[in-house]
Parts: sequence; structure tokens; C-alpha cells
Amino acid sequence: MAEATGVDLATWQGWETGRRPLAHVKAGALLSLRRRLLALGAAPSVLHLLDPAMDADRVLAATIHPEANTRHPLADWVHTRDTAHMIEWALNGTTPPPLARRVVPGRRGPVAKAPLLSAPDRCVFFSHLRAHAESALRAGDDGLLLQRQALYLCSYDRSSEATSWMSHALHIRHDLIAAQGWTPHWATARSTAVALARVGNHRPLLDFIDRGLAGDDVAETANLNYWAYWLGAMREPQPDDGFMLHGPTSWEPVQLLRGLAAGLCQAPAYMDLYVHSLWALLTINRWLPLADPALTDRLDAHTIRLLDHGEISPRARRELSAVHYVLRETRA
Repeated sequence: MAEATGVDLATWQGWETGRRPLAHVKAGALLSLRRRLLALGAAPSVLHLLDPAMDADRVLAATIHPEANTRHPLADWVHTRDTAHMIEWALNGTTPPPLARRVVPGRRGPVAKAPLLSAPDRCVFFSHLRAHAESALRAGDDGLLLQRQALYLCSYDRSSEATSWMSHALHIRHDLIAAQGWTPHWATARSTAVALARVGNHRPLLDFIDRGLAGDDVAETANLNYWAYWLGAMREPQPDDGFMLHGPTSWEPVQLLRGLAAGLCQAPAYMDLYVHSLWALLTINRWLPLADPALTDRLDAHTIRLLDHGEISPRARRELSAVHYVLRETRA
């Protein structure tokens, strides 16, 4: 590979082992490397993950080894699902979905199966991340983005200490989740509720859907805009959460439908939020099921299974029934 890409062997080995961060490569050389890998047969879907992987490295390094008088990267840009998956890969060894089905050739000698951080580094990461979330809370509006994103990533910690800390986070932020409709802290309330659902506390997410989302047009638009960004239906990077208030003019509705349908199957912890978001998307885009008949068939079959056998909330059952009706109506 070193010979094929025109670099020396030590450089290539350094990239593979992480001794030489790829993010330190000059922009022109990195662009040439991407093009060469594509020409050699690398899967475009995997090459696409180089950017979120480098972003994840920046977040991990800045959290474990913070530099004085330097803003944390989570304060300067809204991270994506791909970046979050890369961070989780390093923290818990969970393979990102785009890579989960790929067969990795075996190599000689002891080779790590995942870019998993050591236990001491993981401990330091979560400890520092909780400190960032708490300091951002004290920073007021200037710390909203950092606080929200740090809080979400804290939910990847599976320790009992993390569960206790997240419960405390709910207690001091309960007024955010209880707020009606859109507020300047809406995105933080959403992330708090989602993070708590990840660690097994589902009540705050149900409360957020009932009070902070359902029936408020601004909040509904913000929710779909955020999903579009998170799921890759909106491709432009965003520096803050302001994009959530813009009209849905810059995202791809079919791509968003595919992402929400996949999430409904893959992430049962957030089922109520996925169901509500699917209902809202199909309410304003009733033509969407016609755009991908195969997806419509799979989604319809899954909604029937959930309605027949799933333990779901009364709201989710009503909205899932409406989704099922729209899917059937467009196929009639």
C-alpha cells in the first residue's frame, strides 16, 4: 500500500497504527491520497468516513489532553452522527453501522479489532467531558453548544457513576424538558432527554415529545432540521444550532425518510422520537412513500409488527397508526 500510494513504509505504518495522525497531513497530500485510494478500489462509503474519523480524533484528543486557552472543538461546530459513531467506536468498541458488515482481512501478529482507547484514557475522557458540560452550563448562552454535545457524548459512559451523574443532570435541567414548545434551550432539552433515554430513563424523552415538540410548528421544524443534519440529509456543516430554525429547504426528504426508517428498526431506545418524527415528516410530505416503494414496504411491515406486538406509548401508537395509514394510502 505504501508503494501503491507513493509514500514511505514508515509513514503508512504510522497512519495505520495512529502514531502519525492523518489530520496532520498537508491538505494537498491528503486530497491526493483520497483520490489514489479511490482509484485503487477503496469503497467510497468508507473513504467518506475519513472526515468524521479525523473529527472524532480531534474531540478525543482535545478532551483527554486539553490545551490551555483553547476552545473545545465541540463548541465550534455541530457534530454529526458519523462523528458520534466514530467516537463511540473508540470508547466502547461499537463498530459504526457503515462498517459493521464489512469483512476485514486478517493480518499477521497482534492487531487491535477496534480503535479502542485504554481504560485509563476512557476514564479521563468521561471525567473531563463531564467537567466541560458543567463549565459550559455556567457559561450561559456562549456554552450552549458545548454543553449540549458534551452531555450527549457523556451518555456513552456505561459506568454506574455516569448513570448517577446523568440523573443529576436531569434534576438541574428538568425545567428545560418541561418547557412548552420552542425555547432558546430547546436543543439542549432534546439532547438531555435523548441522552437519558440512552442510559435507560425514557420518561424525560416522552415528556419532551409531549411538551417541547408536539403541536409547536417551530419545534417540529427544528426537530426535522436536526434529524436531517444528523442523518446526512443536510450536507452543509453547521457552526451552531441556529440552522434548526430555518425552513426545510436544504435537506433531502427521501434521505431523511430512509434514515428515520432505519433508526426506528435499529434504535428502540428512541422509538417514540423516531415515530413522532416519521409522523411529522409524512404529514407534510405525503408523497414520500412513492419515492422508494421498497422502503415503504419494509417500513409498513415494521409498523405492523410494532402495532401488533410492541410495547409503545399511547401517543406513539396513535402516530404509528397514522404512519401506517399514509403508507397504505399512497400504495393504494
